[in-house]
Parts: sequence; structure tokens; C-alpha cells
Amino acid sequence: MSRSVSETVRLKDGTELPRLGQGTWQMGEQPSKRAEELAALRRGVELGMNLIDTAEMYGEGRSEELVGEALRGIRDEVFLVSKVYPHNAGGGKLVSSCEASLKRLGTDHLDLYLLHWRGSIPLQETVEGMEALVASGKILRWGVSNLDTADMQELLSIPGGDHCAVNQVLYHLGSRGIEHDLLPWLRGHQIPVMAYSPLAQAGSLRKGLTDNEAVQQIARSHGASPLQVLLAWSIRDADVLAIPKAGSPAHVEENAAAGRLVLTEDELWQLDDAFPHPSWKVPLDMI
Repeated sequence: MSRSVSETVRLKDGTELPRLGQGTWQMGEQPSKRAEELAALRRGVELGMNLIDTAEMYGEGRSEELVGEALRGIRDEVFLVSKVYPHNAGGGKLVSSCEASLKRLGTDHLDLYLLHWRGSIPLQETVEGMEALVASGKILRWGVSNLDTADMQELLSIPGGDHCAVNQVLYHLGSRGIEHDLLPWLRGHQIPVMAYSPLAQAGSLRKGLTDNEAVQQIARSHGASPLQVLLAWSIRDADVLAIPKAGSPAHVEENAAAGRLVLTEDELWQLDDAFPHPSWKVPLDMI
């Protein structure tokens, strides 16, 4: 039996986002790849993957510059996300960082601005700064990344903290720790998850996932690749969207096709059996 899969993920303000967006970590750093990366981002938008995520940290701004170039003439078609370093997430530094990101991106506003991870600046100061950026029109909404349950509880105890739109965290079939308490907590507060590295990092961990017999069998039954199965798994629920990176148009097209792959309940059980989620609290995975 197949389950029904939502085409979009809805934010608390009613905004609907595609279940699959585009990540840009390590993009924009090699001039020889620039043309192909630009083509990949634009192809993704054509295929409906019109959420693009970047950060001031990625290549120290080079990723944002790449995204800005890719969006020339199509900015209005894209939900644009960037992230601020923790040490810049308060006071005048937050404003300066946001303005620098906007300049590199060639736009007058961000659709979503995230705290990249928690640092030493108090969350209250960050919330106040984010709210001021919203009031000024430089960002339309804000959220966080890499915050665990206790951090989220603290965040929502702060005036204005409940305006947090998303929590962007590491989540894939081999990293399911958020399912124990963070994901249920976020669901209870209507805060969607934005899953980064949904295919795991290239290397032994990803190979362990793609070489798994259950993953390979499911892939064969759908005429898909193991990576497409992993990506379809990551967006199986209506409140999780994923932002895989793709450096070529062909890779983007493969990712987009994974968005149309619907896993059956039996297949999801097989994957649960092969890669069970922890039954206890584990530290939040980050890369």
C-alpha cells in the first residue's frame, strides 16, 4: 500500500514550500565548476525546486555570489534562504551580515534568514535582531539551524521566539536521532524541519546506506537509484523538506525525480528494520 505524500510543506504563516529545495554548501568555490553549478541551480528552479539555501559561511560568501548570479531575472520565482554565523547573530553585526548577504545575492530581501548554529550570543538578542530585520523588510521571516530540543524550548520561551519558521538540521536514513524527541517537539509547535545533507556526506556512511540490500531492492522495484530512495525517504512526511546539493543539471534532474517516488508502507518498514531510529535521546548530529 502506498501512502499519500504532500506536494508542499506549509509554514505557520501559510506559505507553502516545495518538499525538495536546493542546497549550495561547497558550491561557488571552484571557478572551473561555476558554469555547470549556475546551470544546475537554474534547472532546479525550472523543475520546481525553487527553494535555494545558502549561507555567509559557504565559501565565505562565494556561494551567495553564485546564487545571486543564478537568480538574475528569476529572483521572484525563488524562496531564498541564507544563514548568519553565530558570532554575527546579534546587534549591529547581525544587520551588517544580513546586508552583506543581500548585496552578494543581488536582492533587497531574504525570504528566510537562519541562525546557522547556536553560539555565545544570547538567543534573546538574536530574536530581537531578527524581528528588527523583519520590521525593516530586509527579511520576511527567520528561523534556526542545528538547535536541539532544549535550545528550541528556550527559544520559544523568549518573546517573539514563537515566530521561528523552521529548524534546519542534519537528517537522513543513517542519522535519525531527531525522531526521538526533537522532531515530535517541532511537530507539536508547527515548526517544519529543513533536512540538510539528506543523502549523507559522500564516503563510507553514504556507501553503507546505498549498498544496503533493502535500499537496493526498493530502488530496483521503483526503477530508481539508491540515492533517490534515500531522498524520497527523507521527505516522506508532510512537515519535512530536504535541500540536497547538486552540482550539475543531470544531478538536479535525478533529485527532482526522487520527489515523485512514493515509498509504500511495507518499504518504509523495511527501511526502519535496516536503519532503526534510536529509542533513546542522542546528541544532535551536525556537520
